[in-house]
Amino acid sequence: MKQLTSPTSAPFALHLAVLVEPYLQFILEGKKTVESRFSTRRFAPYNRVEKGDVVLLKQSSGPIIGICQVAYVWFYQLDPESWQTIKKEFAEALCAQDPSFWDAREAATFATLMQIRHVKSISPIKFAKRDRRGWVVLHESSGQLQLDLGDI
Repeated sequence: MKQLTSPTSAPFALHLAVLVEPYLQFILEGKKTVESRFSTRRFAPYNRVEKGDVVLLKQSSGPIIGICQVAYVWFYQLDPESWQTIKKEFAEALCAQDPSFWDAREAATFATLMQIRHVKSISPIKFAKRDRRGWVVLHESSGQLQLDLGDI
């Protein structure tokens, strides 16, 4: 029975990430190893996600079909230097070699990059979500959340 916890068994938060294709499939296939969120304001997951947190992977306009754990997090207040660092260091892990990826995010002033691990496809779970947020903190870190992956 495998349990998804941080290496120190510390409490973790539970997040919901809404993803579009092809990026969701790239994560499930192991091609995309860093998930990113860019924004013009300090919206979650900026300063709300930590190493060891668990992320449910939801299809845009669809069910939750995957789960993973955050292995490492980087937060950026974007300036020309940090943009260069992100493009140079993370483009491959983000599956973001297409210039349109960067063009769509050029107005952003904040970025959260998360290296992910323990990616697992799961049977689809319907999740009613009516707002347009691409990231939702479902449960803050409290020490009461434990997830058993043995039955997934």
